[in-house]
Amino acid sequence: MAITAQMVKELREKTGAGMMDCKKALTETDGDMDKAIDYLREKGIAKAAKKADRIAAEGITYILTEGNDAVILEVNSETDFVAKNEGFTTLVSELAKHLLKNKPATVEEATEQTMDNGVKVSEHINSAIAKIGEKLTLRRFTVVTKGDNDAFGAYKHLGGRISVLTLLEGTTDESVAKDVAMHIAALNPKYVSRDQVSQDEVEREKEVLKQQALNEGKPEAIVEKMVVGRLGKFYEEICLLDQSFVKNPDQKVGQFVKSHNATVKSFVRYEVGEGLEKRQENFAEEVMSQVKK
Repeated sequence: MAITAQMVKELREKTGAGMMDCKKALTETDGDMDKAIDYLREKGIAKAAKKADRIAAEGITYILTEGNDAVILEVNSETDFVAKNEGFTTLVSELAKHLLKNKPATVEEATEQTMDNGVKVSEHINSAIAKIGEKLTLRRFTVVTKGDNDAFGAYKHLGGRISVLTLLEGTTDESVAKDVAMHIAALNPKYVSRDQVSQDEVEREKEVLKQQALNEGKPEAIVEKMVVGRLGKFYEEICLLDQSFVKNPDQKVGQFVKSHNATVKSFVRYEVGEGLEKRQENFAEEVMSQVKK
């Protein structure tokens, strides 16, 4: 299939590899994005697939807790300047209160609900748009409920650029839950524990690690042992409980939580604009510079 500049751009953002390497990887894999990522990793060109890590949209993330309920949400704006506007932050607070009280299942359901002032959520947002002069969007939210013997951990980083909400069972110590949330903000794990990782994802990683070892010239007899060892590093990168605790690198997060007789039930981490993009002009200039060579 034809390899487009947009495909090359997407692969570059996900892997950090050079433009020509990305184009070759896509050509070799007939345009299959996942296979192209694996190809680059096997060649040692890309360290890992960095999916949805380009931060382009502006806005804020926010957490509100009341009793046994909590909500974490992201509201986007067009500029960082507006994200600091008092009218915008008021809107975010109002939306958080509505979501926590009414607990809609989706953004679509939320925007159709009526707020305490008798106005639909969508109309309330449009009113703020008219006043502020920028497009504003309720992008996503998660409502979490805990038991009486559990604890929420709420952590906001860089004024709401990143927010993390954790739920720990077996403890009511919010400081412990907040420490875990702080760790998640820093290291961005994908899962709580290994048993949440799908077998397909594990098998795919094993194949990538195997090809990496073979491409390094390692004897096949020891490749399997190397894969097992490297798979442990893979789990450390994506599983919260396997990671070294940021406040005490000699201790795993799992050990820290267990020392407080607690378990991590869930976490939600929002980073403003992750997975969204809005600028392409620099890439276009890079393409033209390559064409002229």
